Amino acid sequence: MTDEYLTIKGESSGTYTELRSKFLSFAFPVRTVEEAMALVEKFQRKYFDARHVCWAYMLGAERETFRANDNGEPSGTAGKPILGQINSKGLTDIIILVVRYFGGVKLGTSGLISAYRTAAAEAIATAEIISKTVDAECHFSFEYPMLSGVMKVVRDMDARILKQDFGMQCNLTLSIRRGKKEELTEKINKALSPF
Repeated sequence: MTDEYLTIKGESSGTYTELRSKFLSFAFPVRTVEEAMALVEKFQRKYFDARHVCWAYMLGAERETFRANDNGEPSGTAGKPILGQINSKGLTDIIILVVRYFGGVKLGTSGLISAYRTAAAEAIATAEIISKTVDAECHFSFEYPMLSGVMKVVRDMDARILKQDFGMQCNLTLSIRRGKKEELTEKINKALSPF
């Protein structure tokens, strides 16, 4: 199970022209199916005059949630090539939409596949690809005199404090990269029972 993945930092776009057909491509970072589908609806409204608005998305650190749509193009000629570009870069938490304005000349199956693949690649090429980590939360309760030892572990391991309550009984909720959660728990437990 991975605790690191690649995605894009923000919106990006590209254009590609083939035999007078114009392909406008857009990539967005998304976290949920609902976010992705809201963008599909938005683009179908915005580009109502276009022949096709094809798209594909990939979600989750494990890259298990994905979907591709040809939006009226012959089956497998638009959505799959877009998804193929997402896969070739190992990206997730992304949607790519490609808007096609028909130029009057049919491209054929291989021409469509190539055009959608190239348009999707253009949107990715202008995007800033970033690495993100999958974080896990952990909660600790302890007596106040143990606070300095616990906070040293938090600083040393670069854990993020999500919630803290320091009374006589301290409560601390932390976030850390999933792969380091066990180590953090062990070190804090050791700080809490030094003998």
